[in-house]
Amino acid sequence: MERCDFCELPVGGGCACSLVRDGQGTRGQGAGAATGDAHLPGKAILISPRGVAHRPGCLHQSESEVKAPLWGWITDPDPRLWRRLSAGSPARATHGNTERVATRRCRSCDA
Repeated sequence: MERCDFCELPVGGGCACSLVRDGQGTRGQGAGAATGDAHLPGKAILISPRGVAHRPGCLHQSESEVKAPLWGWITDPDPRLWRRLSAGSPARATHGNTERVATRRCRSCDA
């Protein structure tokens, strides 16, 4: 199955990147994302299986998908961590799948 490099969702099966790029979609700012029975604060950093960091409420992932063992997350990150995050300054998950390491930020969440 082909996945979008931008949002990681299946192309033709949930990827809405063209809507976001064209200005028709907006990034949600939900209070938190579901992680099984727990809820994450809006400042949390979610780390996808592909090493991309997302924020809760991102339109590129479903709240029901954000759970261990596939995803990892950082519930109380340093406020500067989001901007520092890169291949040279990766972030490791502290909860969920703690083997997940983010090396890039979701472009939509970064806006």
